[in-house]
Amino acid sequence: MDGDESFGAVLRGLRQRGRLTMEELAEASGVSVRAIGDMERGRSRVPQRRTVVALAEGLGLTGVEQEALLATVRAARSTRAVAVAGTAVPHRSVGDFTGREPELALLREVAERARAGGEVSVWVVSGPPGCGKTTLALKAAADLAAEFPDGCFVVDLHGVDGPVDTDEALLKLLKALGVSDRRLAKEDPQGRAGLLRALLGDRRCLVVLDNARDEGQVRALLPAGGRSLVLVTSRRPLTGLEDVGRLTLSEMAQDEAVGLLRRILGEERADAEAAAVAQVAELCGRLPLALRVAGNWLTVRSGWTVDHLVRRLADEERRLGALAAGDVRVEAAFELSYRQLTGQAARMLQLLSLVPGPDMTAAYGAALTATDVFEAEDVMEELVEAGLLQAAFTGRYQLHDLLRLFARARLSRAEEPGEREAAEGRLRTWLLETAVVAGRWYKPMYEAPPPSWQGLVSLESAEEARVWLQSEAPSWLAALRGAARRGEHTRVVETAHAMEWFCDLWVHWGHWPEVFHLAAEAATALDDPYMRAFHLNCHAWALTTCERRHREAIERADEALEHARRAQDVHQQASALVLAASAYRELGDLQSLVERTRAAVDLSESAGYYGVWPQAMRQYGGALRLLGRAEEALTHHQRVIAFLDAPNCPVSGHVADVLRAHTTQALGLDCAALGRWREAADHLRSAQVQSSRIGIAHREAEQLLHLGEALIELGETEEARYCLRQLLALGEAADGKELKAAQKLLDTLPAG
Repeated sequence: MDGDESFGAVLRGLRQRGRLTMEELAEASGVSVRAIGDMERGRSRVPQRRTVVALAEGLGLTGVEQEALLATVRAARSTRAVAVAGTAVPHRSVGDFTGREPELALLREVAERARAGGEVSVWVVSGPPGCGKTTLALKAAADLAAEFPDGCFVVDLHGVDGPVDTDEALLKLLKALGVSDRRLAKEDPQGRAGLLRALLGDRRCLVVLDNARDEGQVRALLPAGGRSLVLVTSRRPLTGLEDVGRLTLSEMAQDEAVGLLRRILGEERADAEAAAVAQVAELCGRLPLALRVAGNWLTVRSGWTVDHLVRRLADEERRLGALAAGDVRVEAAFELSYRQLTGQAARMLQLLSLVPGPDMTAAYGAALTATDVFEAEDVMEELVEAGLLQAAFTGRYQLHDLLRLFARARLSRAEEPGEREAAEGRLRTWLLETAVVAGRWYKPMYEAPPPSWQGLVSLESAEEARVWLQSEAPSWLAALRGAARRGEHTRVVETAHAMEWFCDLWVHWGHWPEVFHLAAEAATALDDPYMRAFHLNCHAWALTTCERRHREAIERADEALEHARRAQDVHQQASALVLAASAYRELGDLQSLVERTRAAVDLSESAGYYGVWPQAMRQYGGALRLLGRAEEALTHHQRVIAFLDAPNCPVSGHVADVLRAHTTQALGLDCAALGRWREAADHLRSAQVQSSRIGIAHREAEQLLHLGEALIELGETEEARYCLRQLLALGEAADGKELKAAQKLLDTLPAG
């Protein structure tokens, strides 16, 4: 089978090879004719595994051929691609949008006024759950995209359940607008809000803030003026917001509701049972979300009549007697699909409501249900087909916030005592154990997972570990917080301990101070002096590197030094001295810098322990250079390189690579200070290559700047220009001062 063919094309070819009609294959496999037709035409691109197995058996395929057919399905799943849920993303409209013409006309007028710089640039679209607020906003965004050339963005604020913090929403929007992590790390929430207002004021963007909880959640996200347009959807009218336009939605008109069902079901089928379709519209309260769930449910079960659905909806017991008012209408539609699920799928839906992050992979379902990933994926695909789970074509899934509430309610009704806690514990354990294994790829003495480890995700390389830690960060961070709340102190310190060297590769994540603060508190509860020293040191690093809170960093490092002495641990004592020295360097206190680094060197050498010695020597050498003693600095840094190159060096792997790159940069700076520009350029060029390979972009930017300076001194302006442009191409991954310095140097070079 050609791996580039679609599943539908492969299936059609196999059916024709077997000289089977669709009806004959349906009879042989038990899969309906319509389902087979949908697959072959590409309408159903990724069927469930059990459906494919049934088709393979009906086709009489051998074991090898059957596996090849299954592989085609897996390939189709892996190549679907849309933006990851939970972030600011380009909008996506609903293809079968129906009705709401007056509302769309109003929003078109609003967009025209915004484009002209009108006074009202924010509109609140409010109404009860399920009335189509989000769908209307996305349809408007799709229709109006051409009017806003600087971009259209959607941020789900999850107001119904687990509201997104305003600062997190600010970060999502600012990142989507091109602001770097480094720039964001320098701003407090008030500064980020001001930056967003300025960007939206200067540009022409359309922003949808979907599912807002209250006024406080969105107030900092709104522009003061300009030509951008912000649409806020909320169940509440948000009357506390000033200077905004308002559009209130309710249920659809009956003809619109019937029209939506006709588009979902197909005109031929709907017209054949027109009276029943009208009854479904009424029984669903003419709420778009309820109509869509009911319509999709009928589409999946093509053998059922619409009248059969009417009889089920008319049964008040099946509707839980909940169609009296409000949200219960939506719940009734959910309940209808939910009752058709297999026991496995119903249980999966309940448990997926416990996922702490905005989206998930099949591995989450496997962890929650204690099954393997393929089994969990099959069950989750059943939920997708039932319209109860959204599938992003990157292999991730998202549970709508209303469905999350629905599923949690069902979980509360169905669970045995302690069952929910057990499932949450399984998920928390999996997330944190996987985070530990991934983080240890970057720690000396660990690196690759042990042979005994069998995880739900692949962590066969450091890059896979890095991708997992970054993509699943919202969930494993939430799990870490949960473990801290529950007093699982050992798990907390173990998780943070694994991040010791990974964190330097993701400096601008924004949560490292919290991670190491939680770990330091857990170590205190355990009364473990070594762990207290370790995590206080990590907290000191985070405070200096991530938040530039240098005085507090010195306090944490001094605390760490006390506990390290109590633990009689030379490594943490030397680390505390080096980390305090880093903060003193940022504060410009050269005397304290020299004192702390010299003390760390002496401690390491007197104890015969060299785990931190390279860092201490490098910083001490840097201090000597700053004091005008570059020859001595060069000698110290050469000793570090010789130490790292020695065959019996106690430092190896990723850590040795990082230290070698940093020290090679220091050698270049020493030579530059001595006017030995050719040697300086050689060292800096080598350091930049090493940093690029490791993935430390902020260090690479420093090295490119210094290399450009050295090349200019050598008169090699073409290579200097190339290096400086490389630096600028790094964008906001580089520090602002390097970017400005590079541009300034470029401006001084002759045109070429």
